[in-house]
Amino acid sequence: MTLSTTPRLALAHISKRYPGVTANDDVSLVVAPGEIHAVLGENGAGKSTLMKIIFGAVKPDAGEMHFNGARAAIHNPHDARNLGIAMVFQHFSLFDTLTVTENIALGLPRQHKGAGGSPHAGTNMKQLAEQIRETAQRYGLPLEPNRHVHTLSVGERQRVEIVRALLAGPQLLILDEPTSVLTPQAVQTLFVTLRQLAAEGTSILYISHKLDEIRELCHSATVMRMGRVTGVCDPRQESAASLSRLMIGGEPPRETRVQTEPGACRLAVRELSLPRAHAFATELAGISLDLRAGEIVGIAGVSGNGQQELLAALSGEDVRAERNAVTLDGRPVGKLDARQRRRAGLAFVPEERLGRGAVPAMSLAANIMLSHQSAPYVRRGMIAPKAAAELAQAIIGRFRVKASGPEALAKSLSGGNLQKFIVGREIESGPKVLIVAQPTWGVDVGAAAQIHNELLALKATGCALLVVSEELDELFAICDRLHVIAKGRLSPSIPTQDATREQVGLWMSGLWEGGPGGRREQQEAVLHG
Repeated sequence: MTLSTTPRLALAHISKRYPGVTANDDVSLVVAPGEIHAVLGENGAGKSTLMKIIFGAVKPDAGEMHFNGARAAIHNPHDARNLGIAMVFQHFSLFDTLTVTENIALGLPRQHKGAGGSPHAGTNMKQLAEQIRETAQRYGLPLEPNRHVHTLSVGERQRVEIVRALLAGPQLLILDEPTSVLTPQAVQTLFVTLRQLAAEGTSILYISHKLDEIRELCHSATVMRMGRVTGVCDPRQESAASLSRLMIGGEPPRETRVQTEPGACRLAVRELSLPRAHAFATELAGISLDLRAGEIVGIAGVSGNGQQELLAALSGEDVRAERNAVTLDGRPVGKLDARQRRRAGLAFVPEERLGRGAVPAMSLAANIMLSHQSAPYVRRGMIAPKAAAELAQAIIGRFRVKASGPEALAKSLSGGNLQKFIVGREIESGPKVLIVAQPTWGVDVGAAAQIHNELLALKATGCALLVVSEELDELFAICDRLHVIAKGRLSPSIPTQDATREQVGLWMSGLWEGGPGGRREQQEAVLHG
């Protein structure tokens, strides 16, 4: 098809300032019809703020925006949707107590046609549910339309956001870290979809910290640093290293792998089995694992295969397990709640940053109290705000968190900076066992290396770490042993140095001996072609 030469989107001299920080400083950007345009930058570079300005969620202090050649005054997301702009947020904008269908219905412009050309049914929820199911299946993003959002994992919630955006049939699609919790197979399926949309004339603004993805997918890239545009390039002509240098103005920190001899067993799980907590949950069956001092054990798997349920059972959010099914330093803790397990030396970084990892409307200093509830932060039952503020400031400095200070609200931080703060908060508690879910979700190259180095340094002190991640590169980089979770079952562990991506990929389908992927003869047929 012949695409118009009029830019789909043109931003001129956009600026946005907040108290103590300039998020966007005189930013200009042009996106052509059918172009997949990357926006690159470190956490806090101003990328997400710029996308929210385009979508009408944030009002700029200065500058102009043109859409299809006409000046556009977008006052809110409703205006943006009516123009033909859809956005997938890094932090999801979903209502937990509503179903997938209800959430998607709220975010769709009624006058637009969905993917495939079918008009939206408006209040016809049954028809919309079927359209959701068909679209999700077509693009390899399986969803159950009648499931309530609070029962979904982070990866499944991201699917809801992506399907909602696709159903709107947008002229401009904004994707903020769309693959951060997708499997490699799902990423490639999504790329096929995005290329197809671009070929049909849809413009795509693509934010990601995965440089290999940007080099593979995007036609052009705008690089931002500290709120300003520092360059425009063709990422297909760049290396991952050169893109990284453009982003951060230098070389990212190197990851330092620490060799340690595993010590005593810190966390032991024996035949942990749990029925479904709700209709859409995953049943856990016979989960067993050992986590020793001075080692990092990883758990890989496709989102929705029991990670959420296993993390709840290990952290103490779910206390339905048998008393002896989970032990910490030999002490049965299966019936202890999260606070009691923290007191026993377990720290936890959940996959959801806002709402579970941090209270959005509270300051960073106040958020310290979520995991530091003893002296010097609490004295005689009273909070010591000065001590909490001092620790928050120390974490900001040590982890290079871009924030105005300890009193900055958690929701004011970019996703990657909030992640660094939460990881730092848990490390500063001096845990015997640290369980981390999706440690570098939405985090830039430099920050990811920094978080990995901090986890490796904590391992060297004798802490035992369990990392649950859908990023295979991450697990191979820092873990000593790997498990795979599939359909609520856990594979045997394998030393990372002996594992291959092909084997892990097969295990993600439950194809290990005795796994849930089928009978042994079927498994061997797949394994041996």
